[in-house]
Amino acid sequence: MNVVRTVLGDIPPEELGICDAHDHLFLRTPALPGQELDDAAAALVEVQRYAALGGQSIVQWTPHGMGRQWDRLVEISRATGVHIVAATGLHQARHYASLEDIWDRLADVFIAELSWAGMIKVAGDFHGLGDHARHTMAAAAQAHRATGAPIGVHLEGGTGGHEVLDLLCGRLEVPVDRVILGHLNRTPDMRMHRDLARSGAFLAFDGPSEANHATDWRLFDCLAALIEAGHAEQLLLGGDTTTAAARSRPGMSYLIRELQPRLEREFGLAAQIFIGNPAMAFAADWLISAK
Repeated sequence: MNVVRTVLGDIPPEELGICDAHDHLFLRTPALPGQELDDAAAALVEVQRYAALGGQSIVQWTPHGMGRQWDRLVEISRATGVHIVAATGLHQARHYASLEDIWDRLADVFIAELSWAGMIKVAGDFHGLGDHARHTMAAAAQAHRATGAPIGVHLEGGTGGHEVLDLLCGRLEVPVDRVILGHLNRTPDMRMHRDLARSGAFLAFDGPSEANHATDWRLFDCLAALIEAGHAEQLLLGGDTTTAAARSRPGMSYLIRELQPRLEREFGLAAQIFIGNPAMAFAADWLISAK
């Protein structure tokens, strides 16, 4: 059955509603010491603000071993009525103290976690793929084949999209419409975006945020180029809050408060980008049952 797997169970895609397609309520990494997203009360307030503006779902891309706090996600979803999709998978090696205990059984770990997680998150490197990325993506492809789960990809600085597709959808034979390429706003190369879009993958743009403000002003130019080229059905938007300092600056509510009306005024496509496209991107014909 084609459903979206949330932390409270499977739902029909049409129930996902207005969706923040890439964000983090909880996240911990040695790469950002002292910037942990680990305050459950603050996360609850952020989701309440988002829900008050009409937000109905959040896809949390925090993968295995980075402080996902699954039990807190369940509590927040129940308290607010907002659907939350969690992730398994792995980020880049720098985000872990050690992976020795799971490195040789990554696919098994991902498959087990996909009984409650709704996507697999993996990461490329800057303008390429190293051994860690290749090993992780091979495990993600195996987990996809066993479960049907979609795969979201952190593109470092918005680069390396072609290498990712060559590996995941070429050699590893993951259907391209099951792949979501993230952070494309960080390299606002519209020719590259159109080329990637022609593959059929979903394209995720983040922000605005303090971290990415240098390219935030190009967001609507990038979206316009893709829409004009006929790729509106592949576009996703998310806030991608990754540190405590960035929470609510401007926060996930900005997507609805500012970006949604601008999208509607400029393109008439707010419902498609915030509702229709996430329903397609994150739904799957699951091969394993939800926990």
